[in-house]
Amino acid sequence: MVMQQSTLPSTIVRKSPARRHDTGRLMQEAAMLAPAVILLTVFLIVPFFLSFWTAMTNQPLVPRPTPVRFVWFNNFIRIFQDDLFWTALWNVSRFTFWIIPAQCGLAFATALLLHQKLPFRNLLRGMFFLPAITSMVVVCVIWGTLFQYPTGPFNQILGFISGGAIQPIDWLGDPEWAMFSLVVLSAWQAYGFQMIVYLAGLQGIPDELYDAAKIDGANAFRRFWHVTMPGLRPTHVFVLVITTIQAFKLYTQVAILTQGGPKSSTETVVHYMVRAGFEEQKMGYASAVSVILFVIVLIIALIQRQLLRRFDV
Repeated sequence: MVMQQSTLPSTIVRKSPARRHDTGRLMQEAAMLAPAVILLTVFLIVPFFLSFWTAMTNQPLVPRPTPVRFVWFNNFIRIFQDDLFWTALWNVSRFTFWIIPAQCGLAFATALLLHQKLPFRNLLRGMFFLPAITSMVVVCVIWGTLFQYPTGPFNQILGFISGGAIQPIDWLGDPEWAMFSLVVLSAWQAYGFQMIVYLAGLQGIPDELYDAAKIDGANAFRRFWHVTMPGLRPTHVFVLVITTIQAFKLYTQVAILTQGGPKSSTETVVHYMVRAGFEEQKMGYASAVSVILFVIVLIIALIQRQLLRRFDV
C-alpha cells in the first residue's frame, strides 16, 4: 500500500504537464484557425444560406410597400421554364469546353518552357504572368480595339496575310465568332495563373527521379511521360477544377464587349443572373439562379474528381 500511495502522486504529476501541453496546443491551433473560419463563415457560408432563403421569396432589389412573401420553389420553376436560361447554360458550357484545353494547354506548355534553365528566366516568368494581374476591364478594352470591325488590327493582319482573300470578320457581332473571340481573350488573360501553379508542381518533382530515369536509359519523352506527368497528377486535378469554376463565372467579358449578344450567342448564367437582379430588380429570382449555378458547378467538380480518381490521378 505504501508503494501504491507513493507511486500514484508521481504518476499524476508525470501526466499533468502532458495534458496541459495538449490542451494548450489545441487552443493554439484553434486560435490560428479562427480567422479563416470566421472569414469563410461570414463571406461564404452565411451568404449561401441567405441566398437560398432569398431564392424562396419574391424579394425585390429596392424595398416596396408590399411585404416580401415566400413563393417557395416558384422562382426555380420559372427559371427552368425560361428558354433564355437554357441558352445561357449551353453557352457557358460551350465556353468551358473550349477554354479548358486552350487555357490549360497554353499554361502547361509555357510552364514547361519557363522551367528550363533559360537566360532571364525570372523576367520571362513575370512577363508571361503579367496579363493575369491586369484588370479584366482593361484587357477587354484593349481586345475590343483588336476585334474592331472592319478595320481592327486582327482584320488588317488577316487581310495582309491572305492578300485580301479573307474578308473582314465581325469578331464580336457575328454569332458564329463571338464566343470564339471571348475564348481567345479569356485564355490569354488568365493562363498565367495556371502557369504559376504548373511551375510550382514542376519544381516539386525531385531531380533524383529524372537522374534515375536517365541512368535507366530513358529519353526526354519517356522522362516526361513517366516522371513529369505522374508527378503533376495533383496539379492537373487542381487546375482542371479551378478552371472549370472560373469558366462558369464568365461575366465581365460579356458585360463589356457583347452584352449577351449577338442573338444571345454569348449570354451566360452569371450575366443572366445579374440582369435579373439589377436591371429587372428581381433579387429572389436572381438568388435562385445563383443557387442553381452553385449546384451545377459543385456537381461538375465532384464528377471531375471522381473520374480523375478512377484513372489514378
